[in-house]
Amino acid sequence: MGLRLFSVVAVFLAGVLPSVGADHYRTEYRVSVIGLPVARATFTTQLSDPGYTITGNITSAGIVNVFTSMNAKSTVTGTMLPGDRMQPKSYHLIYTRGKRTRTYDVQYAGGNIVQTSITPEPNRDSNRWIPVKASDFKSVLDPIGALIIPASGPDPAKICGRTLPVYDGESRMDLVLAPKGKASFDAGNVSGEAVVCSVRYIPKSGFNKDQSDIDYLRNATSMEIWFAKTRTGSLYAPVYARVPTRIGTLSITATAFGK
Repeated sequence: MGLRLFSVVAVFLAGVLPSVGADHYRTEYRVSVIGLPVARATFTTQLSDPGYTITGNITSAGIVNVFTSMNAKSTVTGTMLPGDRMQPKSYHLIYTRGKRTRTYDVQYAGGNIVQTSITPEPNRDSNRWIPVKASDFKSVLDPIGALIIPASGPDPAKICGRTLPVYDGESRMDLVLAPKGKASFDAGNVSGEAVVCSVRYIPKSGFNKDQSDIDYLRNATSMEIWFAKTRTGSLYAPVYARVPTRIGTLSITATAFGK
């Protein structure tokens, strides 16, 4: 799984905030391509009112490990604002593929990115690279908390009718959500009705021109994500997502939802 595709998947694998009085909340996901397991993920949220910390671990599994291994460890810290809005303070990612490791650090202030770094710095072709502009750092969400959405009720228009501006430490993207109905889900420890949103991926900056996986995701029309209510009652988080790829559909399924 390349970093570009991982970045989109990581947005869908959002941790879930605990209910009032709880300080620890865990959600687990299975990632598969055409039915074959390729990764597993665990996200844990800790709450220290009004602050929060979400830690995530995504590890390759199954047939992927025959060719190469992948591991991503992420941490997001932030503050809960009125209306159950999440405002990040920092995003940290250690991404390892095979023997190569890169570390991404992003710092926020007032919803804007004020500092970002990659270690070691990647080699880039200046003729192909589309740099991230200063304006792209304004009012941006982190890739972990982006899809924890405040909503007062299961209205698809209110949950899905929004555009999410996301920065993953290197690339800036918009995820455009639109209502697509409802569906039943079963996450092992929780089952019920989910709100289904279609998703359009719009790359903004921080990628190479004419990059094949970027172009494929940009043109994809069958991407979708399902949201279910968390224990807080006013927040919705992902329980299922479908991402088309050139080798088949990638499915992200919650196997434990906020246990």
